[in-house]
Amino acid sequence: MSVADRYWSLRDWFPVPRRNGRIHVVRWVLLEANRLAVTGALLTFMFSALMAVGLTWPFEMEQVLTETPAVQTLLSALLSGIILLVSVVVSINSIVLSHDITSVEAQGNRIRGVVEFRRDIGGLTESGESPTDPASFLGLMATVIHDRATALEAVGTGDDEELARDIHEYVDEVIRTVEPLGEQGDTASGADFGVLWLGLEADYGVYMDRSRMLRSSYEDSLSDAFEERLDDLIRAFRLFATGKEYFKTLYYTQEVSQLSRTLLVISLPSILVTASAILAINAQLLPDEWVFGLPPLMSFVATVFTIALAPFLVLTSYMLRLSTVAQRTAGAGPFSLRQ
Repeated sequence: MSVADRYWSLRDWFPVPRRNGRIHVVRWVLLEANRLAVTGALLTFMFSALMAVGLTWPFEMEQVLTETPAVQTLLSALLSGIILLVSVVVSINSIVLSHDITSVEAQGNRIRGVVEFRRDIGGLTESGESPTDPASFLGLMATVIHDRATALEAVGTGDDEELARDIHEYVDEVIRTVEPLGEQGDTASGADFGVLWLGLEADYGVYMDRSRMLRSSYEDSLSDAFEERLDDLIRAFRLFATGKEYFKTLYYTQEVSQLSRTLLVISLPSILVTASAILAINAQLLPDEWVFGLPPLMSFVATVFTIALAPFLVLTSYMLRLSTVAQRTAGAGPFSLRQ
């Protein structure tokens, strides 16, 4: 791996500048960052916020811990919430994975659909290439759409200057959209998600609509060769659209599975620490040693609450990306909402 590749791989864990020198922190948090990195940032922020509140608004922490049930009540509520949260997320994961638990007939139809799709992809090129991984698929579709758009412009020139101008603008927009798919497929950040997001982010619907508008607006001026090349380009867009929608299925299945696994791993120590803290407070076994110059009781409370909130912060980090992907890729139907 080259130095440049190592540098770009850090984007999963740190919001490093892009090639244009800009740092998009919000986009990094919502999409590009490893979910564990976002969870770690949220945990750090939570601990720092609790310590800041305690240091700027001083009060007798020992009295709060020993003479009032407020802390125990909050920790007990968080303990119940952790158990309920794990149960709900695991149930959701079971529903998502139940898609793969089907009858033999359904599995056969699925396999036949895959074979047919791969055959259609192979028919796009003379070599019959049919890639099996998302990065190769994006690279192939970028090349095919680029070549077919160029061929469309080659047969679309004529005496009608307005038609030639519209075709040129249309082809330029198509090429600008698909070129990043081939160039960045091998260096996309976010591991598998980075590759999937390149395909999910590409908006194919507008170009399919533009092709219909070109055909309807200049129906009497279009040659048979142009009609044939336009049909070829639309066919490529349809196959790309099918692959894009399947990318969403791959992403949701993978993300929900990772969420459930991470949540199960985080929840057990969180439950143990929270339960132990409740018992320690009830028995008045409180720490009295200063660590890094921090008040012992304040550090104890901040640490316990941060660990108790860890499962909810894990869920937050994953839901930020799930909801963002759902919003930005909504709609393979006749209408779509754009902000």
